[in-house]
Amino acid sequence: MKQVQMIWAHPRPDSLTARVAQTVRTELEQHGWSVADLDLYRTGFNPVLGREDEPEWTNPEQKYSDEVMRLADDLMDKQAAFIVFPVWWFSTPAILKGYIDRVWNYGLFYGRGTKLPFDSIRWIALAGTTHEAYAKIGLDDSMADLLNVGIAEFCGVTDSQVTLLHDTLGEEVEDLEAHHEQLIEHTRQVVADWAKLRR
Repeated sequence: MKQVQMIWAHPRPDSLTARVAQTVRTELEQHGWSVADLDLYRTGFNPVLGREDEPEWTNPEQKYSDEVMRLADDLMDKQAAFIVFPVWWFSTPAILKGYIDRVWNYGLFYGRGTKLPFDSIRWIALAGTTHEAYAKIGLDDSMADLLNVGIAEFCGVTDSQVTLLHDTLGEEVEDLEAHHEQLIEHTRQVVADWAKLRR
């Protein structure tokens, strides 16, 4: 069975982010993929990297906390990851950054010849403001560089793409629900296009 790890982060289970995550899951399943769903908030994940998860750069035998080793093991049979989150301060929420800090750790998924076990990542990020506002100061490009190069490529994944779903707050949108449905449909298309390439 083809397997995808979905990781998503939002404090409210009825948020637009949650709807997007559900859309990703449903669309993947319709294309024959099994989806492992990691809801960072509802699982009670602690994003703080404590002493037991701090890398020991000169210790090739290092083991991390039980939680980190379990979550790392959960990734081993996956062929791809979809990561869904709201953009906060032009980056990921702290809980998602903490997941990457702790679980995609040195000697597990980068360094010492290691890499993530899957070869494809799709980041789906929900941005409150418009595409024009982001493009004006280059924020689309800076987020793509951070996620595709600074994280994915650093962990050995070269097929990494960021989709920004803009203007989720819809401050100048007449029909917010219709706008949100357009974002949901865009999400479906992103997943469908990816799935067609993976047949």
